Amino acid sequence: MTYKELKKTDEINTYIEQGNLVLGALGYTEHSRIHASKVASTAGKILKELGYDAHQIELAKMAGYLHDMGNSINREDHAHTGALMAFQLLREMKMDPADIAVIITAIGNHDEKTGAAVDPVSAAVILADKTDVRRNRVRNKIKATFDKHDRVNYAATSSSLEINPDKKLISLNIELDEQICSIMDYFEIFLQRMLMCRRAAEILGLKFRVTANGHKVG
Repeated sequence: MTYKELKKTDEINTYIEQGNLVLGALGYTEHSRIHASKVASTAGKILKELGYDAHQIELAKMAGYLHDMGNSINREDHAHTGALMAFQLLREMKMDPADIAVIITAIGNHDEKTGAAVDPVSAAVILADKTDVRRNRVRNKIKATFDKHDRVNYAATSSSLEINPDKKLISLNIELDEQICSIMDYFEIFLQRMLMCRRAAEILGLKFRVTANGHKVG
C-alpha cells in the first residue's frame, strides 16, 4: 500500500468527506480531502527536508491524509475513533503491523485536547495540521456571524511553513488582516495549538517560530 493508492481508495475518501459534511453542519471550517491532502503533503515535506528516509515520509503522508477521518463518527474524540477506523482499514489492506502502529499513533495523537507528538511521524502530522490556516477553509459566508475560528482563518490572507534544517528552525509565517483579527486574538484562540507545535518541533530537534505580519511573536 502506497500513499497514492491510499488516496484513491473510495471507502477512505467517503469517510473523509462524510466527516467534512458533519463538521460543516456544526459550523466548523473545511476538513475535506483538500485539507487531508495538504496535511499529507506538508507532513511529508517536513520529514523530507529534515533528511528522514522515504519510508517514514510515506507513513507521514498516509497518517496526514487519514487524520480527520474520525469526524465521520463525531467531532468529539475524533482522533481516537479515526485511529481505530484506520487500524481496521489498513489491517484489511494487509499493511505491515509495524507501519499501521506508526500511522494510528500519529492519528490518535493529533488533537490538542488529548494528544502529543511522540515520534517523527506524529510530530510532522501535528505541525502540518495545526499550521493549515487559510481563508478558503471558512465555509460561513456571513462575516457578522463568524465564530472565533472563522475569524482567524478568514483573516489569514496568506500563510507558509518554512523548514530550515541548518538553523534547526521551523517557522509559520502568516499575513493577517488585522481589521478582521488582531495578532493578539490569533494567539488567544490558537495558543494551545501553537504550544503543541512547539513540542512537536522539539521531537524533530527543531525550534518552532511564528511570525505574523513580519513580527516574530512566538
